[in-house]
Amino acid sequence: MRRDERGIALIVVLLVMAIVGIVGAEFAYSMRLEASAVRAYKAGIVANHLAEAAVAQAMREIAAESTLVGEDAQGLLTFYTAARLPLPHLPREKVDFPGGQFTYRITDEEGRINVNSSPPDRIDRLLQALGLDRSVRDIIGDSLQDWRDTNDEHRLNGAESDYYLGLPVPYRSHNANLESAAELLQIRGVTREIYDGVAETPGLVDLVTVRSTGQVNINTAPPAVLKALGLAEAQVVEILQARRALPYAVVPGTFSGRGLGFSTQIFRVEAQGIVDGRVAARVTAVVQKRPGTPVSVSVLEWSGLR
Repeated sequence: MRRDERGIALIVVLLVMAIVGIVGAEFAYSMRLEASAVRAYKAGIVANHLAEAAVAQAMREIAAESTLVGEDAQGLLTFYTAARLPLPHLPREKVDFPGGQFTYRITDEEGRINVNSSPPDRIDRLLQALGLDRSVRDIIGDSLQDWRDTNDEHRLNGAESDYYLGLPVPYRSHNANLESAAELLQIRGVTREIYDGVAETPGLVDLVTVRSTGQVNINTAPPAVLKALGLAEAQVVEILQARRALPYAVVPGTFSGRGLGFSTQIFRVEAQGIVDGRVAARVTAVVQKRPGTPVSVSVLEWSGLR
């Protein structure tokens, strides 16, 4: 074979080897991506089961033989007997479980304002307690009423389907009561910051509900909720100081007629599934405790996020 032919053959061999190397590297990269995707999928499944286990443990606490609920010095929801003796908490923070850990928080759904049954002035006082300007409060208040009413005529500062259909992601006004507190995010004027809260200001997510009976639990209502009920600052301070020692077993006469109660049967559980030290799944459940023998706990609302 002549020298130039041998040179061409060598070049061809080198090209083939380069192509094989590139194909091999691409195949290895694809395998790594696929393995990573499988691990992420598995972690998501495991984390979701961990979050569900957290909700199940929370329901065990809720089903306990308790009469009252309140908050301890750390702000944790605490269950009390009829004699106002606190029941011990089950572990709620980074609980070890096969596959990872779970964390959950229990809050009183009846310590919140029901946006489906509250009059407009109560909603306005709640928004005012969050420090919102009058113009913002008017937009949210009118838009909330428009969202719930059955017609397509908007109020002065409100919005109906014609407004929502003009948004980048269009949708129609519900024209019925809200089915979830998260539905507020679809209503004109309610921003993510107003809903989630910022810095030291709570968000609507922790202050409103669509599941309560309408009575607000005096033992768990946040200050903003108490103000929304029309209580003066001094009255709010009085309630906070009194319930810090023991929960109210009755509503004092001075607070009668304000929509206050002293017990609850509906709770919100916010759970996290943790895998490899990372929160990989979140579940929020609204549950109701039903008296009987034995006591049962049923799920009213369930939402999950990975």
